[in-house]
Amino acid sequence: MASSTVGAQPSFSTLAISTNEPVVSVDWLHANIRDPDLKVLDASWYMPDEQRNPLQEYQVSCIPGALFFDIDGITDRTTNLPHMLPSEEAFAAAVSALGIENKDGVVVYDGKGIFSAARVWWMFRAFGHDKVWVLDGGLPRWRASGYDVESPGDAILKASAATEAIEKVYQEQMVGPTTFQTKFQPHLVWTLDQVKRNIQVKTYQLIDARSKARFDGVAPEPRKGINSGHVPESKCIPFPQMLDGSHTLLSREELEKKFGQEGISLDKPIVASCGTGVTACILVLGLHRLGKTDIPVYDGSWTEWATQPDTPLSTSER
Repeated sequence: MASSTVGAQPSFSTLAISTNEPVVSVDWLHANIRDPDLKVLDASWYMPDEQRNPLQEYQVSCIPGALFFDIDGITDRTTNLPHMLPSEEAFAAAVSALGIENKDGVVVYDGKGIFSAARVWWMFRAFGHDKVWVLDGGLPRWRASGYDVESPGDAILKASAATEAIEKVYQEQMVGPTTFQTKFQPHLVWTLDQVKRNIQVKTYQLIDARSKARFDGVAPEPRKGINSGHVPESKCIPFPQMLDGSHTLLSREELEKKFGQEGISLDKPIVASCGTGVTACILVLGLHRLGKTDIPVYDGSWTEWATQPDTPLSTSER
């Protein structure tokens, strides 16, 4: 069965898939999954109130050969903010511990369809690895297509090794050999100061992937002690608007319509934000399909912004 996204390929080649297209279909992955230069990552992660354990679910069933990428483990250990982008050295150590090399193509999936996988797709791109794609529809679409799952076996040890490698880097201890070289792309990662400056100069359109109720300040944030609301001058595009009912990425035409309806100009610079830097990457995924391949993410997002003593918070009148 041919893929509706990239077309059927007789064998895997990182040159055969356009990096301008951010997703691959389950049919394509099934046809190419045994290629040694293709690595598959389970990057499942869930909101705290969902009470789901992604590592436990991975241990029960995963796409054959998939490695587990721990979003809360492969993270910056110098901040209290959740799952922030780690240092180049730390990311290289963790990815090397997973057995990934620069020559590899990487396909990332999650247990919801398209959710946290987009975050890991963006992380690889932020560190200079463009041969990375999200599995369109994720594990639910894979299962619905009748494809096999398995328990990971010894692959679970690599997840632990990746987290240990991160810890060693931040403790300035020796780590194992590095098979993955990073090349940080600073234009894809925004800081608090850049967002502050943009409120004044208004060069970038800031789009927020959280729900409209949280954006408006009428629904609570999922993390205690954080007020809801939004960065002044920003606009709300809840991340589900990028997806159809089966959690696959909308077509170019549908995506263009969504952004247009919210008054977002695709001809002007855009930066994406959300609660903690995860779902913002789904907006970036949609924009990537539209040819906007240089969209930055405000990594600290609302959790950082709303906890600063001097940042302005806006709410919307209803």
